[in-house]
Amino acid sequence: MELRIFQIDAFTEKLFSGNPAAVVPLKKWLPPDVMQNIALENNLSETAFFVPEGDGFHIRWFTPVTEVLLCGHATLASSHVIFNYLDPTKKQVRFSSKSGFLNVKREKKHIVLDFPASGFEEIPLPENTDRAFDTRPRKCFRGREDLLFLFQREEDIRLLRPRMEYLKTFDARGIIITAASRQFDFVSRFFAPLEGIDEDPVTGSAHTMLVPFWADQLNRKKLVAKQISKRGGILYCRHSGDRVEIGGKAATYMTGRIHLDTPY
Repeated sequence: MELRIFQIDAFTEKLFSGNPAAVVPLKKWLPPDVMQNIALENNLSETAFFVPEGDGFHIRWFTPVTEVLLCGHATLASSHVIFNYLDPTKKQVRFSSKSGFLNVKREKKHIVLDFPASGFEEIPLPENTDRAFDTRPRKCFRGREDLLFLFQREEDIRLLRPRMEYLKTFDARGIIITAASRQFDFVSRFFAPLEGIDEDPVTGSAHTMLVPFWADQLNRKKLVAKQISKRGGILYCRHSGDRVEIGGKAATYMTGRIHLDTPY
């Protein structure tokens, strides 16, 4: 059995930057353990699978170790594949997912994701904060799945070397660190060691919390963000109440075939 596979660099227009995702279009679902094994074999932060559903698609996302509820960069990568390879006449696509309906549109040079926003509330700094970070954050906030740590300076985010063994003690899917920026509205980094990802290069789903947070801090609905991982990526964002729009570009790195020894 052969399957098409694409590897797309998301939230960038240049190869070897942004966040790479694998995309596997399907006609029908594979067994979950097969999809998990494909994601493990790809060894990227996310592999997206989708099947036709009505006039759109149902999408699922897998890290090398688990299925997740929401992934931004792999949704952007999947939309790039649909818009450029599967149906170039499309201007928008609708995905159903474990996080509800996700609408994606082509808008000039960007692909724009429409995702559910995450609320947030301030909480005390968790135990092990000082062990996890070599610089003490100012505040901590809990969102739908992640913890957000606010730091004083952009340089704190860039230079921080978190200790993964202590990040794993935090009760959260992922750990966001963020600060205001001189060139952009804000910068961030994202860590998810419990999901098999020490540091994710560019994380669309984290911005479902970051965008409402910084829209509140800066009293501004339109925001430009940079995730300052080693690869880095730029996100063009808008806060719209209970939704956030996250825009970016994508570049195709590789297309190919998966060869499975069993038909499904």
